Amino acid sequence: MTNSGGKLKYDEKRTESVLEFLLAQKKGLITYWLELLVCLLSLSLSVYHVYVAYAGSLEAHAFRSTHLAFVMTLCFLLRPLGRKKWTDPRNAWFLLDMLLVLLTVCVQVYTLWDLEAFIFRRGDLVGLDLWAGTIMLILLLEATRRAVGWAMVIILGFFLVQTAFSDYFFSIFYGPPTSWFSIIDYIFMRENGIYSIPLMVMATYIFLFILFGAILVRSGAGRFFINVALALTGSKVGGPAKASVVASCLMASVSGSAVANVVTTGSFTIPLMKRIGYRDYFAGAVEACASSGGQIMPPVMGAAAFIIAEFLNIPYMKVAMAGLIPALIYFFSIFVMVHFEARKRNLPTITPEELPVFKDEVMRGGHLFLSIVVIVVLMIIGYTPMFAAFWAIISILVLSSLRKETRMTPVGILSALEEGARLAVPVSIACAAAGVIIGCVFVSGLGLKFTNVIVSVSGGNLWIALVLTMIASLILGMGLTTTAVYITLAALVIPALVQMGVEPISAHLFAFYFGLVSAITPPVALASFAAAGIAGSNPMQTGVHSFRLGIAKYVLPFVFVFAPGMLFVGNWHQIVLAIIGGFAGIYALTVTTEGWLLDKVGWPARILMAICALLFFTPGLNVSIAKFSLDLPQWVTFFAALVILVAVLFLHFSRHRDSNGGVTV
Repeated sequence: MTNSGGKLKYDEKRTESVLEFLLAQKKGLITYWLELLVCLLSLSLSVYHVYVAYAGSLEAHAFRSTHLAFVMTLCFLLRPLGRKKWTDPRNAWFLLDMLLVLLTVCVQVYTLWDLEAFIFRRGDLVGLDLWAGTIMLILLLEATRRAVGWAMVIILGFFLVQTAFSDYFFSIFYGPPTSWFSIIDYIFMRENGIYSIPLMVMATYIFLFILFGAILVRSGAGRFFINVALALTGSKVGGPAKASVVASCLMASVSGSAVANVVTTGSFTIPLMKRIGYRDYFAGAVEACASSGGQIMPPVMGAAAFIIAEFLNIPYMKVAMAGLIPALIYFFSIFVMVHFEARKRNLPTITPEELPVFKDEVMRGGHLFLSIVVIVVLMIIGYTPMFAAFWAIISILVLSSLRKETRMTPVGILSALEEGARLAVPVSIACAAAGVIIGCVFVSGLGLKFTNVIVSVSGGNLWIALVLTMIASLILGMGLTTTAVYITLAALVIPALVQMGVEPISAHLFAFYFGLVSAITPPVALASFAAAGIAGSNPMQTGVHSFRLGIAKYVLPFVFVFAPGMLFVGNWHQIVLAIIGGFAGIYALTVTTEGWLLDKVGWPARILMAICALLFFTPGLNVSIAKFSLDLPQWVTFFAALVILVAVLFLHFSRHRDSNGGVTV
């Protein structure tokens, strides 16, 4: 954060890439052979994907296995055993890391040496196939442990063991055992396990979008987003917090990482929020919630959104369109909450003289935003996400060169390519591991059993089934990435929701949303804890307030399951009522939780607002008690809620005007 000429501006502090580190040394590259190896591997992976996007996809197994081999090699080098710094090879454990790298390369060479013969052996494996597949699974388990954590390893190991020894289990886990030959054939030899939909989507689409985000940030887009947000909202009540919401919405929508966005934008916005009087834990919670919301914000949502499109066999743009309104409602709720908090505490505003000038910031970096327009336009026209991401990368390279402030040097471009590859490592490994889980579930027949159990336990009651799904998501989210949580639920739970009548897009987005909330839900709230570190606040207190500020993310999934019009599903009046009701309902819910409008709101009004929110969210009302039956259509509950909302606002504003002689929003 700088204060040049009396104006607050955000200056990016870029992390030095391995390439930049190497070029800064005077001892020669050979001295730093390990860093050079990682740098070359990272650059090779990025160039490989850009080339494939330009020239067209290779044979499926060859393309996906090559991607995973690169990623696993980088994982074993960047996340070493027994060493705090991966750059230090002077350790006995380093030999084990190099052995794992060698085995990864050997398995990939074995796969590609005679790819046609390898493919034709499916269903009739030879001994070497069995050994190669077994070694690959062991390597993947170790890479998963390093990149994702023990929780994913334990879950993956459980499904492998259950598939192989089903006859030793009980209840729904009991069944006929599967031979190891069949498991290796299905999971390693075919595109049904390791190399199934999750890894395919990662290698084909997601990697390019991660690369695009890395280049965009290197070009100075982060500075542009934050300074523009500050220029637009900084002079308003609670301006810095509102700037955090807007900037994080823009930034995280292309970066895809809640924690990375907290560290990037939070280092500027959190101190600024504290400066005008926001409590430290509240400032951290605002940044955590806003950053985590970027993963649900189109056009570039979290990695799992691309996988949703593949599972549903629909264009990604339809998923993005379905996610647009809930994402806007979520950010709207946080925006309203920080406004109410500023009014409660009577916080001062930042003077216009201190803020960046909107026109100047747009002139300086506005052209970078056109690269995001390229993505949206190409996908609306009907081109694939791979095509759109490729041309977005090309466009940002061209656009950034138009102005001196954003022009990247050749070293800067190569550094962005390197960073993009390294950012993709944990996501790729999580996708490969999740693919194994999907493969095991289908081989053992466990998916169908889970579906039947959920329908049975819930007694056919959709509310109970949704709550069970939510609990499963929250538990899985404590140890797994968002992508892994979603994929696991897609295999086990989502079919049950669809069977109970939920729209497929609603069911998938329901699991997607609750896979995301672990970032702000204690006890494992990584985005909140990262924000607490910057804010200097108590991590758990920050997590609790993140939970409260992000309440819309817990409510909206239930709303769009029962009112799919919010996702543009249904006829036009259902869509209109669901969208307006979503915004109005979340506003009423915010008043209920915050207890504030122009001043303090009493409990009678808060209870009425809670009823109002419930009616807005309800797509009609059907109540049967004894012989009494009430069946109200959606438009009736909507207008009933509207009457309550207008009445509460009118009474509150009138009372405030009488006591203060005017209304100040």
